[in-house]
Amino acid sequence: MKTIITYAAIAALIFSVQILQAQETKVETKIEQLKKDKEEIINAEKEALRKEVEAINERLAKDEITITEAQTLKEEVAKKHALNIENSVAIIDNKIELIRRNQGEAAVENKTQVILGIASKDEDGENILFGINIKRGEGEKKKVKYDRRTYSNFVLGVGFNNAIVDGQSLDDSDYKIAGSRFFELGYTWTTRIFDKSNFARIKYGISYQSNGLKPTDNRFFVENGDRTELQDFPVELKKSKFRMDNLVIPIHFEFGPSKVTETEDKIRYSTHRQFRIGLGGYAGANISTRQKLKYEENGDDIKDKIKRDYNTSDLIYGLSGYMGFGDTSLYIKYDLNPIFRDPNVEQNNISLGLRFDL
Repeated sequence: MKTIITYAAIAALIFSVQILQAQETKVETKIEQLKKDKEEIINAEKEALRKEVEAINERLAKDEITITEAQTLKEEVAKKHALNIENSVAIIDNKIELIRRNQGEAAVENKTQVILGIASKDEDGENILFGINIKRGEGEKKKVKYDRRTYSNFVLGVGFNNAIVDGQSLDDSDYKIAGSRFFELGYTWTTRIFDKSNFARIKYGISYQSNGLKPTDNRFFVENGDRTELQDFPVELKKSKFRMDNLVIPIHFEFGPSKVTETEDKIRYSTHRQFRIGLGGYAGANISTRQKLKYEENGDDIKDKIKRDYNTSDLIYGLSGYMGFGDTSLYIKYDLNPIFRDPNVEQNNISLGLRFDL
């Protein structure tokens, strides 16, 4: 019995020693990794400083700045990177001391964070839209996507709206030029077409479009069977507005230069403050047609909101394009489908305004 107890005690002692050795090995491994991280940070800051100094020298060579200004800029960037190294090294040294003091177990660990967001961006520029984005703590490996080929953003379009009628020019339009307007709000994705170039891109998404028409000469729309006609209103109208709401899928081929930012772990393309041109079209469905009338009758202000079919086309499709710099572009779109179905006079909606890629 004593022999069994002795053997058991020896085995427990050996097992305990092995655990302690494994723990010490784990601690040393963590410390060695942190030391390597410290060296990598120092080398990265030095490399960044070298590139910034080269950029300053290039500006000096092009006479964009004076020798005094160049020297001041060099001192500023040198100070910045020196502080970066000092602060980063101090953080790592503190981590090493924390590991040693707590036998490899940090007193406070960075935990995984779950972020709920609506139309925001994380630190890597990833969109958080009506969803959840999980950000990992420093203690966990964070995989940074090297090449983001697809970006997303909101689109807002506003401007003037009218209709091109067969055999009639815009100068003789039945609709007010300034009073007829359009509005568009959508969400799009932009994907780079080529592997090593961001010059050509495809932009696609979903948009809500509202096209408004204000008839001239105190008229309003009347639906008579299969025909929709403009007729004189019996009293003076304060407002007469006809509106079509559509839900469409726009697709554009976008062209233009972009700024490239490349590091060891990622590459990013930016079209901020760059020329762009987009050509394409859209297709979708009419989801609502309504008419709004304001007038005075027997001393009372009356507002009529009439929602009907008005024989408008159910299928919406057309051509569109934009051209501009950065987030703002001149925007034009033209419905290939007629506003009203046969046998009505063929007229097609056309819009011109500004487009903002937010």
